[in-house]
Amino acid sequence: MSEIFLYDRHIDKTPEINIWTAFPAIYSFGMSSLGFMSIFRRLDEHKDYFVERIFVDTKETVLPLEAVDLMCFSFSFEIDFLGMFKIMQKYNIPFNAKDRDENFPLIFAGGPVLTANPEPFANFFDFIIIGDAEQIDKTVINFIKQNKNLPKNELLLKLSELDGIYVPSVTSFDANSNLVLKNGKLFSVNKISAELNDCVTTPILSEKSFFSNTFIIEIARGCSQRCGFCLASYLNLPTRFAPYEKIIESIDTALKYTDKIALLGALITAHPDFEKICEYILKKKEEIPELEMSVSSLRADAISPIIIKTLTACGQKHSTIAIEAGSERLRKLINKNLTEEQIFNTVKTAKENGLQGLKIYVMIGHPTETQQDIDELISLAKRLKKEYKNFEFTYSFATFVPKAQTPFQYCKRANSKSLDKKYNYLKKHFHRLGIKIRCSSVNWDYFQALLSRGDRRLGDYLIDVYNEGGNLGAFKQSYKKFRQKKLLPPSDDFALKEISAEKNSPWNFIKLCPGEEALKNEHKRLMKNA
Repeated sequence: MSEIFLYDRHIDKTPEINIWTAFPAIYSFGMSSLGFMSIFRRLDEHKDYFVERIFVDTKETVLPLEAVDLMCFSFSFEIDFLGMFKIMQKYNIPFNAKDRDENFPLIFAGGPVLTANPEPFANFFDFIIIGDAEQIDKTVINFIKQNKNLPKNELLLKLSELDGIYVPSVTSFDANSNLVLKNGKLFSVNKISAELNDCVTTPILSEKSFFSNTFIIEIARGCSQRCGFCLASYLNLPTRFAPYEKIIESIDTALKYTDKIALLGALITAHPDFEKICEYILKKKEEIPELEMSVSSLRADAISPIIIKTLTACGQKHSTIAIEAGSERLRKLINKNLTEEQIFNTVKTAKENGLQGLKIYVMIGHPTETQQDIDELISLAKRLKKEYKNFEFTYSFATFVPKAQTPFQYCKRANSKSLDKKYNYLKKHFHRLGIKIRCSSVNWDYFQALLSRGDRRLGDYLIDVYNEGGNLGAFKQSYKKFRQKKLLPPSDDFALKEISAEKNSPWNFIKLCPGEEALKNEHKRLMKNA
């Protein structure tokens, strides 16, 4: 692999602990994952840790499995369990933690899916990190290094007392109360929340990364907008911004090695110094004509000419905004307080300053959505196309998935038949308008919803799904098999049903900011005028 390391490595390692950091997808995707790579860097900087990256397409390893003390997985999406099982099967590692004796490494994981609701995957891990993992080396790994001679059960018991560490084996799930209990009692695990006093940046440049030789800079974490469905908003509260000086320093570092940079964050345009950042990049563009810059997405009510000019000057012809719903009524209900006037002004600013087109994200099936909301979306698209001729619009649709740890975790999801009907209606009308449209899979979104609000009983089902091929048919047939054996409740109980805010949820023991009561209150506030 053609790789450039951008940090000082200890080549003369004297390791006291050996670690595999595993990404449940191919090399090119893993190398573009800033979270995964930043954790690898943090561990690799230690002289007494030997750390090796593992991907589903890894051919050979330096360390044999028997020499590995710890194995950690990055877990960003519900479907990541398939890649994780593929890696574990390759090295003959039992999927369930209870089936792994002292001869296997401790296997743990972290990431947004597990922080929100770890329960469907709890059986697979010895422990789970809840929240940010910036201090993983100083807390968890050093603790394990100091106690590595303890029997596994004793070590895990000690780990369970650490803040932000969830050890499933010392808990049990009570299906009657719908609660995870520790020694038969209620308990809690607080989310670790790191300060963003520095930039998290790409530690290794690779030609074979999905974003080839691109230096990614996280300039913001979280989103203060708090749309009712959005896990990225609520999982990363409070919203944090990297200091301007650190961002500029990171840009200067990047340009010593590459001419491609990318700015990352759920709400980057909300950075208090974002226009200053753009101005600095424009100046660097004069010095380095090959400089390219990309951004994850733009906030539709916070776009200015300098932002668009920077993007176009640095080679970006298209960008992305999220309007989430077609009617102002529905946008207000979901807390996406975005007016039609702001949307039109955004397109106007984008076109006048050089962009050739916009991808517009929209979600279908929001709570209380009506046919009128759908028709207003079509009307909006028609008027945008009419007013801004020769400007390319692409609409990307997904269906509403109730996510644990958001105000809409309690809401029902529309059934697949009604969502398919809405998609077909949209496809017909957008085709007539000559506008490109991309739609997520309603059926895949259904199983995403099932896993989002599922509990520990799903563990063996997920293993069966993998063994049966891991495709959509396997998800369906395996669930049918488990239902016939009366091992699982109806899948609609997880995926579709409305949940009473007064009832327990399997993820209640995970304590995030702003907290369960605040989520309930926000849910009531958003829904009261529905």
